[in-house]
Amino acid sequence: MHGEEVSEEQVDAWVAEAEEGYDVEELQKRIIGRPARGSEASRVVPVRLTDAELDAVMKRADKEHLNRSEAIRAALSDWARSA
Repeated sequence: MHGEEVSEEQVDAWVAEAEEGYDVEELQKRIIGRPARGSEASRVVPVRLTDAELDAVMKRADKEHLNRSEAIRAALSDWARSA
């Protein structure tokens, strides 16, 4: 898990947790997914980028403390505003 081997003790802890039962309402909150970004659901749009393009996006994202999705959305927003 995350590049680490899962110990028998951890598996036993997960089994014990499962046997106790889960709070269904809490699980449903997690299943619903990410919070909406706007008044309606967002759509996933696959985009192909070269390594150089993605590197450039990530350099700027790192400077501005953004994740990749935030950086790409910012770039698209700037481009759309300038049209």
